[in-house]
Amino acid sequence: MSKNSTEDLLSKRMNEIEKHLQNGVDIPCFDGVMIDPGVEIGEGTVILPGTILRGRVKIGKNCTIGPNTVIEDSEIGDGVLLDEVRCRQSKVKNGCNIGPFVHIRPNSDIGENVHLGNFVEVKNSTIDTGTKVSHLTYVGDSDVGKRVNFGCGTVTVNYNGREKHRTTIMDDAFIGCNTNLIAPVTVGRGGYTAAGSTITDSVPEDSLAIARARQVNKNGWCIKAKIKK
Repeated sequence: MSKNSTEDLLSKRMNEIEKHLQNGVDIPCFDGVMIDPGVEIGEGTVILPGTILRGRVKIGKNCTIGPNTVIEDSEIGDGVLLDEVRCRQSKVKNGCNIGPFVHIRPNSDIGENVHLGNFVEVKNSTIDTGTKVSHLTYVGDSDVGKRVNFGCGTVTVNYNGREKHRTTIMDDAFIGCNTNLIAPVTVGRGGYTAAGSTITDSVPEDSLAIARARQVNKNGWCIKAKIKK
């Protein structure tokens, strides 16, 4: 690439950044910030270093985007925090707090005031208002209601090797840590799953599902097997 071509690209990039600065967007450091033409960003939003906005992106007012966040062909509401997030072809509604290290894959709709914590992946799913998915969880091909709490390490098991199926979790459900939800399956309104359960049948409303083997202790086994030194 010639020197003139490089200078033209840099000039276009800076012109795009300058346009948003004039519209009330705060970009305190330009390092790694790339904004495609046509991107819409609301007044009062902060764009932090390493943020890349590609394609048809619309971001609301008073958001904090970044650092190190990539948004492609997506719509972000007002007052949203995205910290080290990848978001493609999806919607994130007002007041969400997401990140760090979250991947929102295509065809996802994240409702208002949803929290997605570190190392959460969402794919082709809807998550309704006030739900919390705090960490180390996969939500794929699922419809999740309001005010649901996901424990650490939950997986919606959506693929059986031939077909993909959906999981439905109704309002106010509580999903215990390390739960596997084997789709197609439904957790009813207010239903609970015990930590460490593999759920293969639907959970009725206001019920607790426990699906794990009973613990058996073999006293002295380690000494006999010479595992302990």
